[in-house]
Amino acid sequence: MSLELNRPRALLLALIMLFAAALIIETAQPVNADAAAKKTKNGKKKKKKAKKGPRKGPAGLKFYKPPKKLPAAHGKLIWQRKAGGSVPLKSAGVNKLVLYTSKSAAGKTVAVSGSIAIPKGKAPKGGWPVISYGHGTTGIADKCAPSRNTKGGIADPYISYTDPQMNEWLKAGYAVARTDYQGLGTPGLHPFLVGVPEGRSVLDIVSASRQLGLKISNKYLIAGHSQGGHAALWAAGLAASYGKGIKLKGTVAYAPASNFKVMAQALSAYTTPNSLSALATLLVRGMTAVYPDVNPNELLTDRFLKFWPDTTTDCLSELAVPSKLAGLAPADMIRPEYDRTRMYEILDAQNPAVKTSAPILLAQGDADSTVPKILTDLLEPKLTENGDKVDYKIYPGATHGGVVATAEPDVMAFFESHLPGGK
Repeated sequence: MSLELNRPRALLLALIMLFAAALIIETAQPVNADAAAKKTKNGKKKKKKAKKGPRKGPAGLKFYKPPKKLPAAHGKLIWQRKAGGSVPLKSAGVNKLVLYTSKSAAGKTVAVSGSIAIPKGKAPKGGWPVISYGHGTTGIADKCAPSRNTKGGIADPYISYTDPQMNEWLKAGYAVARTDYQGLGTPGLHPFLVGVPEGRSVLDIVSASRQLGLKISNKYLIAGHSQGGHAALWAAGLAASYGKGIKLKGTVAYAPASNFKVMAQALSAYTTPNSLSALATLLVRGMTAVYPDVNPNELLTDRFLKFWPDTTTDCLSELAVPSKLAGLAPADMIRPEYDRTRMYEILDAQNPAVKTSAPILLAQGDADSTVPKILTDLLEPKLTENGDKVDYKIYPGATHGGVVATAEPDVMAFFESHLPGGK
C-alpha cells in the first residue's frame, strides 16, 4: 500500500528533476552561444590585425607628400603601395613603392621615396638577401625620380637601361631596393652628389624594406652606377656607424663619380660646348642644398645663371641639349674673379674615398667620356690606402652607360661569392 502511494510521488519527483534539467540546459545554451560569439568576434579582430600590415600610401603624387609627423628614427617605413608605370621589374613577384625615413646631412628626419622588388617563389631561410641600388644621374627635379618613371618618360633612358641586370639579380634570388635619394621626388632640394645624404638614402631603404612583411634578410649588398657609384661608396663608408641592424657584405661601384675638385680645376680645358656643363651646374645646385655659403650668383657667369632656374624643373635629358646648358662651354662656367678656395674644399669633401670593411668591386670602362678612367684611376689607390679590399676591373671599349652590362658576369660572381642569392 505504501509502495502504491509512493509511486506517484516518485514519478512527480522525476518529472520535476527533468524539468529543472531542461531549464538548466535551455538557460545555459544562450550563455555558451554568447561566449562562442565573443570568441569568434575576438578571433576576427585578431585576424583583422594580422592582415593590417604596413600602411598603404595614397595614390598618385600624394604618395610623395609625407605626413606631418614622421617617425623620429631613420630607416622606418612610412607607407607603401603597389608600383606602377615602368617601375615594376618583370622578374619580380612583388613590386612596391615605398616612402621611408632618413637623416639629412644636418641630422633632420626626412622622407625618401623608392621602390622594392621581391623575387618570385618562396623566400629562403633568413629571408631574401638584398641589393640596394643607387641610380645614375637623372636630374634634380622631382619628376626625374626613378620611382615615378613611365615608359617613354622624360627620364626613362637614364633609368631603364639597368633593368636587364636587375631582372637577372631577381632571378638569382636577390631582392632589389632602389632609392630615389633625398629630395628627389619628395619635399626639399635634392643634394646632388653630396655624399652623406646619398649614402644614408641607400642604407635606410634596406632597413625600411624589412618592415614590409615580405621576408627580407638583414644581409645586403650595395651597387650603383655613376652618381649611384658615388652614393654606393659613401653608403659603404657609413654602413658600420649608421646602418645598425643590417649587415653589409660587399659593394659594387660602376664608374663612380669622384674627384670633383680635380674636375673643377680642369674646367678651363673644356673650351667647346659640352654636356659636362649641365652636370657641373647640377653639382653646384646640389651643393647649395647643404652648403649655404655656395652662392650661385657669385660663382656662375651670367650665361650659366640664365639656366639656373631650370635645374629644379628639368631633367638631365632636357638640360643637356644645345639649346640649354650643353650649348655652353664648361670653361665659361665660373666667374674669373670668384675665389674658388671654399668651393674646392666642399668638392673635395664629397670624394668617395671611404673606409669600409666590406670588399669593393670597381668597374670602369676605358671608353667612358662622362667619368673618365683617369678619375677612377685616382680613386682606387686612395681606397686601398684606407685599408679597403678593392678589386679594380677595367673593361676595354666600354662606355659610361655600357659598363653596367659589360661587367655583369664579374658583378654576379662578386655577389654570389660574398652573399649568395636566395635560390
